[in-house]
Amino acid sequence: MTQPNFPTEHSTRRNMLQMSAIGAGAALFGVTASGSAKATTQTDTSQAAFVYTEVQLSIPFDQAPWKRISDQILKQPGFISKTWLSGTPNNSVGGFYAFDTVANAQKFVTGYFPSEVREFSVGHTTRIFNANVVRDASIDMGSPDFGIKAGAKPGAFVYTEVQLIMPFEDMPWGERNSALQSQKGLKSKTWLSGWNTQTIGGFDAFDTIENATEFAVNAFPETAKKLNAAFYTRVFDANATEEASRYLNSPYYAAT
Repeated sequence: MTQPNFPTEHSTRRNMLQMSAIGAGAALFGVTASGSAKATTQTDTSQAAFVYTEVQLSIPFDQAPWKRISDQILKQPGFISKTWLSGTPNNSVGGFYAFDTVANAQKFVTGYFPSEVREFSVGHTTRIFNANVVRDASIDMGSPDFGIKAGAKPGAFVYTEVQLIMPFEDMPWGERNSALQSQKGLKSKTWLSGWNTQTIGGFDAFDTIENATEFAVNAFPETAKKLNAAFYTRVFDANATEEASRYLNSPYYAAT
C-alpha cells in the first residue's frame, strides 16, 4: 500500500517519551526499535476527547434514521465531529466522535446518548478516550482526527481495544507504528487511551473491508496474544456511512 509521507523532525522528542517503556513494552508488542516519523500535513485541532458508541441493533444503514439523529447530535455541547459506523456483516450502528472536552463527552454518554437509544429498547456500548495523550502517536500514523488530510476515502474502519491497563506515556508507540506501516491496506490510525481505565485501543481506517477484516480477525489477535490480554475488535463498512458522516463533519471524507 501507499504509506503516508513521514518526516523526522520530532523523532528526538518521541524517543524521550518512550525510553521508560522500550524494554517491557516493546517486548510485549513484539516489535523492533525502528520508529517511524511524523506526517507533515496537519492543522490545529481542538478535541480533548473521543467517544466510541455501538448500539445492539441490526439495521441496514440506509434504513437508519441518521438524519434526524444527526440533527440532534449537532446540538450537543462540545460536539466537533462524528464518523458514523455500520457493522459488517451484522449491521450494528455506532459512531466515533470528537468532543472539545472530556466533561462534554461525559455529558453525551451519560445524558443524550442513553436517551436516544432508549426509544429502540436495546442495549448499547459507550467509551470515552483521552485525545490529548495520543496526539503525537496518532499524527505519526496520519490520523485525520488530528488534522492530517485524509486523501482517498476509506472502505472500512476497525475499532480495537485491549483489556490492559497501560498509561499511554509508557506505550512504545513509535515501534508499534513502524510495524503497523506494513499492514496491508491500512490508511491511518487514531490511537485510543481509555479515560479512567487507561486501556489501549485504536480507530483504524482501511482501504477495503477485506483488508480490515484480515487485520481484525488474524493480525490483531496475535498482538493481543502477546499481551496475554482479552480484546475487542469491530469492522465497519465506511462506504455505507459516507453521506451521514460528511453531514457530521467527519474528517475521514474530507477529500472529494
